Amino acid sequence: MTIHKITMPTPFAVGDVNAFLLKGDALTLFDAGTNTPEAAEALHAGLKAAGYRPGDIEQVILTHHHPDHSGLVEHFERASLLGHRYNEPWLVRDEAFFERHDRFYLQCLKEEGVPESEHHWVRKMKRPVEFIGKRPLDGILGDGVEVPGHPGWTVMETLGHAQSHLAFFNERDGEMIGGDLILGKISSNPLIEPPLDPEEDRPRSLLLYNDSMRRVADLPVTLIHPGHGEEVRDIRELVTKRIGQQRERAHAVLDMLSDGPKTIYELTKRLFPHAYERELGLTLSETIGQTDWLVAEGLATEIRDGDGVLHYEQA
Repeated sequence: MTIHKITMPTPFAVGDVNAFLLKGDALTLFDAGTNTPEAAEALHAGLKAAGYRPGDIEQVILTHHHPDHSGLVEHFERASLLGHRYNEPWLVRDEAFFERHDRFYLQCLKEEGVPESEHHWVRKMKRPVEFIGKRPLDGILGDGVEVPGHPGWTVMETLGHAQSHLAFFNERDGEMIGGDLILGKISSNPLIEPPLDPEEDRPRSLLLYNDSMRRVADLPVTLIHPGHGEEVRDIRELVTKRIGQQRERAHAVLDMLSDGPKTIYELTKRLFPHAYERELGLTLSETIGQTDWLVAEGLATEIRDGDGVLHYEQA
């Protein structure tokens, strides 16, 4: 069974993004690039090179909702659109979700000890929705179900980089369409995102991401078709390396707590002295991942002061 890769440009620092065409009982496109004219041109050219037109696609399946993966879904009017249920509020522009999204991040900034003068970052936390397609899902995919139209392919919920992230595994061939779960050259950022259920606590994105990587490493996966870059092999070795690097970064944060409790913002300024002002959202997200790891391992404790600000200290 041949998986045809289509590479498209993005306006983001990550660079080009991949989509994958899979012919089975249904002709399926996994992911749909960014909603830009340049990406649309590349996508149509890639389909043509494979011998197809947009009208031939029977279903589009999203690995996750981020704008470099979900942008051109409206180009496939005859196709069913499938994915994790967390995609839906982004695809339909759910205003109630967006309002809760902004409240979530403002609360996070306050808990992280970020000065009020920097609270304008809330506006930058939202994915640029103009690059995301606008049409509702036709079906929800959950963990463990068979990929429609592709016997032998299984849906895996692999949260962490996104709260909508899915991967798709064919055990017979050892192949996986992996989205941004495991990339060859870079490690995906486990991004802080609000829970879909407002009653749930903040997802511990790095811990979820590690669990997802370990789950894949325990499977007989020989080849991953990733959302960015070239195919990935030697999965177990790469996962072991990535988790080891995370452990080292977490212990560096633990050392920063040796002279007393710190807020996330204080730790972020130490970890990223040159980048935090330019990329506050990403750097805070990285720091939170390390403190979540330390707390989960029993190496640090989380203390909330009278103003609701969280402080971390060595256990």
